[in-house]
Amino acid sequence: MNISQIITIAPDIQSGEPVFTHTRVPVKNLFDYLKAGDTLEEFLHDFPSVRKEQVVELLTFFENFFQLSVNSHDNHFA
Repeated sequence: MNISQIITIAPDIQSGEPVFTHTRVPVKNLFDYLKAGDTLEEFLHDFPSVRKEQVVELLTFFENFFQLSVNSHDNHFA
């Protein structure tokens, strides 16, 4: 799954705020839920238009992004 299947950024949807593709649910809502201690299941229950696969892929995307950043940083100073 590529990032465009996970999130959409369009000026006519939520004023350009990143949302889960095919929804109007801002990605920020997921992180707000997680920071507040809510579970992924609670988030998905409250936003049924978001698919679990989208959330898992988004989290995996960011996990890989940060892992690449750390590895790049480590190699730069090695």
